[in-house]
Amino acid sequence: MIANIGLLLGLGVLIALALRGTNILIAALAGSVIVALTNDITVPQALTEHWPFGPLGAFTFAGNFFILFLAGAVFGKTMAESKAAPSIAAAMARKLGAVRALWIIVISTAVLTYGGVVVFVVIFTVYPLGLALIQAADIPKRLLAGAAALGAGTFTMSALPGAPSVQNVISATALDTSLFAGAGIGIVGGAIMFALGIWYLERERVRAAASGDGFEAGPRDIIPERGLDDPEMPSWKLAMVPLAVVLGTIILPRLVLLMAGDNVDPEGAWWQRMVLFANGQPVLWPSLALLLGSLTALILFPLLWERPMATLGRGADDAVMPLLNTAVVIGFGGVVSQTEGFTNFSELMLGSGLPPLLSAVVSVSIVAAIVGSASGGLQIFMQTLAEHYVEMGVDPEVLHRVVTMASGGIDSLPHCGAVIATLTIMQLTHRQAYKDIGVITVVIPVIATLAVTALAMSLGS
Repeated sequence: MIANIGLLLGLGVLIALALRGTNILIAALAGSVIVALTNDITVPQALTEHWPFGPLGAFTFAGNFFILFLAGAVFGKTMAESKAAPSIAAAMARKLGAVRALWIIVISTAVLTYGGVVVFVVIFTVYPLGLALIQAADIPKRLLAGAAALGAGTFTMSALPGAPSVQNVISATALDTSLFAGAGIGIVGGAIMFALGIWYLERERVRAAASGDGFEAGPRDIIPERGLDDPEMPSWKLAMVPLAVVLGTIILPRLVLLMAGDNVDPEGAWWQRMVLFANGQPVLWPSLALLLGSLTALILFPLLWERPMATLGRGADDAVMPLLNTAVVIGFGGVVSQTEGFTNFSELMLGSGLPPLLSAVVSVSIVAAIVGSASGGLQIFMQTLAEHYVEMGVDPEVLHRVVTMASGGIDSLPHCGAVIATLTIMQLTHRQAYKDIGVITVVIPVIATLAVTALAMSLGS
């Protein structure tokens, strides 16, 4: 009992401190200490083993994803300081109208994410473009965060079949299914997320305009003085080239493998080995693509020619805090996963008496919420509980899709690493923007997951 209370207390302290604006490093360490004191873990063991270096450790995560954060931040900085991102935004705004800014952001992030770009990279890439768009439309920055979260962290991440997201890969690997498992119910769930998300964002945009709530730049935001009519901006076609380089570099190996299939020989020509290498490197290959995009921007845009290394340096500086803030919360999950309370929870869910598929949804949702990570929670679920639900008779294809969707629901509480990284990148606080992010990434995905679960259970009965 004390162990279970300790988990809830540690999580509650972490969330409360985050909402009050406390530095997330302090909040995560405080929550970890509380969890350790109320479970069979010594504080030194928690803070020097599980928190920093365990399978879900802070430094384990930081080491694995450092190059990705660095490359993403550098690319975002080159696109902003070259004024390439505002140029693309201006072209879209002229074509669709600035009033469609939120639609443009959602679609842009969705295309990137479904193409295989990691969520953190998408936020880095789209932010400078979205910033210029919402400035022209006088839309609050909090809705930029909500729009990016909808496109990058909901239907493309967990629902749509075939997505090369980490969550989809984890489920396919653990259950021996394909990335297209549960395609029908996944499409239904994705449509629900998209429709409800767009409805909410547009409603909030109209309300903000009526109340006079408009755009305000952050202290480090780079905004062209003449908005979307800045004469220093390159042509939108030229500005698209670095983005095309990034996306093309990431997607091309996937397309080649899809078309060639078994004809790609690991011992064959250099291009065959390169295709297999690219598809086997979910972190390194996108990082290389982003670096290629940055180099392309440095070559193409005169505004970057005078002090190119200074631009790269400022981009590198921008990578530090998002990476650190995300890693420390992952470390909290590393401590939680080693506790007696977590073991008790696992046993409780398996013996809950709920229908197996619904029990699986609740299980993965709570685990993801505790560790603040969809991928972390899903990985723990697959390692500890998934096999039991398959033995109960749940179809692995259905289980794959439903629990993948469920992992992307209440994982996005205020202590979620992706939420913290998004807020840090966009220079927003929880108080300013979490309500919108919470509706988009928690409430709506939960509604969609429950609807899909009910559909799957009815079809299976």
